Amino acid sequence: MKPQKVAEGILAGDRRVVARAISMVEDGAPELSELSSLIYSNTGWAYTIGLTGAPGAGKSSLTQQLIKAARSRDLTVGVIAIDPTSPFTGGALLGDRLRMQTHATDPGVFIRSMATRGHLGGLALAVPEAIRILDASGRDLVIVETVGVGQIEVEVAKSADTTLVVVNPGWGDSIQVAKAGILEIADVFIVNKADREGAERAVRDLETMIGMGLDDAWAPPVVATSATKEEGTDTMWDAIQAHRAYLEVEGRLLLKRGARLLNEVEEMVSQSLKERAAQLLEADPDLVTSLQQRRIDPYAASAAILARAATR
Repeated sequence: MKPQKVAEGILAGDRRVVARAISMVEDGAPELSELSSLIYSNTGWAYTIGLTGAPGAGKSSLTQQLIKAARSRDLTVGVIAIDPTSPFTGGALLGDRLRMQTHATDPGVFIRSMATRGHLGGLALAVPEAIRILDASGRDLVIVETVGVGQIEVEVAKSADTTLVVVNPGWGDSIQVAKAGILEIADVFIVNKADREGAERAVRDLETMIGMGLDDAWAPPVVATSATKEEGTDTMWDAIQAHRAYLEVEGRLLLKRGARLLNEVEEMVSQSLKERAAQLLEADPDLVTSLQQRRIDPYAASAAILARAATR
């Protein structure tokens, strides 16, 4: 299908075409550049929520509750569930409809598990493109659920307007959490499985860390939930809306999105230059030999490669 037809299908909200377009993103299809130019002017409307946290924290259950809350308010929802990539098929290992079957047949909800198979720059660049596709298809809300709290997940979470960090009672060493970068990316903390022992302590610990470590005007609220019992969902929704209202004052949301777009462009340029540099080095074995034999140093070699890339 040609990019023009794909773009028309996305803008019409055709679910099959939207799914195909996200597959193009996963595969790093060469038509992505043209497709992006065709839909970009129709993006920027959807509000994005990121969920990250350790495996088993209950993110999928919370995602279901967020979908339910949004649909009860007559909002359409798109979900991108970031899953581990299968070493055999290159696809997502965890099936989204196995976890969210109650919403699978709702026309107001689009759920997609996503893995990166060939996209230049990996998930950090693939996810923003997938978000824009769902945005252009008319979704009011886009939820991005990551599989863990590693560096990739932290980068993906930065694609969201509001990021929820999900922890459980007994969430562990606060120093390790700080190292993972969670304090820096969290707009709202969720203590899930709050019916378990240790939930109140987890809430207190987080509130103490927030009070000691952040100077920003926005102090992330700590919300206790029990997704399986559907408790705390309204409080979680209110916290998200409070953060959105904070961002919309004095243009903070526009500034945040603008900075995110600039960072995305920088990453794209960096990845493209990296690939180009690899090609130039492969095509110049003499330069590589000179580098290995210490006749030229890495700074001079990189300057030579940059000069060649610039005069391509």
